[in-house]
Amino acid sequence: MLSNKTIVLGITGSIAAYKGADLASKLTQTGARVEVIMTESAMKFITPLTFRSLTGRPVVTSMWDLASEFSVQHVALAEVADVVVVAPATANTIAKLAGGIADDMLSCTVLATKAPVIVAPAMNVNMFENSITQDNLAKLIARGFTIVGPEYGRLASGKMGRGRFVELEKILGTISQVLGRGGDLAGKRIVVTAGGTREAIDPVRFIGNRSSGKMGYAMAEAARDRGAKVTLVTAPTALPEPVGIEVVYITSAVQMKEAVTKATVQCDALIMAAAVADYQPKSAASGKIKKAVAGPELSLELVRTPDVLSEVKGNFLRVGFAAETSENLIEHARKDELERKQLDLVAANDISAPDSGFDVDTNRVTLIDKQGNMQELPLMTKREVADKILDRVVELLGKKSPREMTVEELYDNCKERLKALGVRLRGSNIGGFYGYYKKKYTLRVTQMEDALGNQYCTIDVRKADDSWMGEKKITDEQTLGKVINNYIKPRIVELEKQH
Repeated sequence: MLSNKTIVLGITGSIAAYKGADLASKLTQTGARVEVIMTESAMKFITPLTFRSLTGRPVVTSMWDLASEFSVQHVALAEVADVVVVAPATANTIAKLAGGIADDMLSCTVLATKAPVIVAPAMNVNMFENSITQDNLAKLIARGFTIVGPEYGRLASGKMGRGRFVELEKILGTISQVLGRGGDLAGKRIVVTAGGTREAIDPVRFIGNRSSGKMGYAMAEAARDRGAKVTLVTAPTALPEPVGIEVVYITSAVQMKEAVTKATVQCDALIMAAAVADYQPKSAASGKIKKAVAGPELSLELVRTPDVLSEVKGNFLRVGFAAETSENLIEHARKDELERKQLDLVAANDISAPDSGFDVDTNRVTLIDKQGNMQELPLMTKREVADKILDRVVELLGKKSPREMTVEELYDNCKERLKALGVRLRGSNIGGFYGYYKKKYTLRVTQMEDALGNQYCTIDVRKADDSWMGEKKITDEQTLGKVINNYIKPRIVELEKQH
């Protein structure tokens, strides 16, 4: 997702500046081109040489450095950036950005860029909780900035409080999510399941399996990075909670069915990557079963668990996994999974292979659709497998009749699509929100309802002089796409030509 992207990384004068070096390294390892800007205060904590060594790129430290390729045209970085990340961001820098002050290379770049801006605050708890800082952050959020953190923890002062620099995984996840806006799954709602369910024998013991949840989590993150709104229904795992994804935690198969039934209302696709137990004890003991009481043998009466994928109903795409050790893997996947459960796509994999079984980072699957088409994939990372599956999901969704969308979904999709075009959202009006594009156009999106109770949205475009340019009615995802492509984009292109 980040490969070949240009990420401008702003480092400011915080004790957490050294963590910015780790962030720069991790971004570079993804294949991104990382352009680092350091403020004068940042260089008191860490040297530019560190970042140059990690990124292989010169570091910008001043607008007046004639040796820098970006110094003369001081907005050059702003124009090439796919995303600007200020991490760590001090209270001073946040105040500058909120006030539109442009007195150094970093603040100039943020003010001039049309790329999305992510800010990761790090400061003393009292500075963070100060009403001035909170007001400044609120201004940035209203302008479309994404704020990540800070977290609660031990600070440099030795005190405990909120002000600690957020974990790098959350910043990396946020960058991927922001860059995914406008992707080929933008406006889609995807439900993914992950992990292995646990069926209680007593309060201590359970029937489970060896699923690590890695495939399901990779699916959820890949869908998020392509613009989808993702709900992850997960059984217990040792994996960190993914960023930008609604996570629903469950334990048993019954709980998973309940959570999936609720989550799939108005969803576009359900991807069942979880390893759901086939059987559960008919009744679980209320207390721990004692060996002295149970004796040398313990017999359990087992009953079938719900078959989540076949029992949950709805007008959405269904993708399943067939994890088997059988030589008849493909035949089983086709008959027992694809046909019996009426799936649109199944991913079959042999879990007995050491490089594609449970608790490893790679997988080797064969994709089979209900027309009988097969695609055998080589050994890949689970994230790469996830993207291959989503390629097919995008293809299948394109052939599927669109479902009806709620007005709330249309409203949210309008927001995301306009953000992706560079519109800065500034505030809300009655029943909607408004935003600006280069202070030349004002765009208002409003939720409406006609006399018959039919709900829809409208986009109202006005020029800077408040002269009305027209209003467009949006009733579904298709009309939203037409309005964006045929009405909004041409005006933005026209404005770009004027500049």
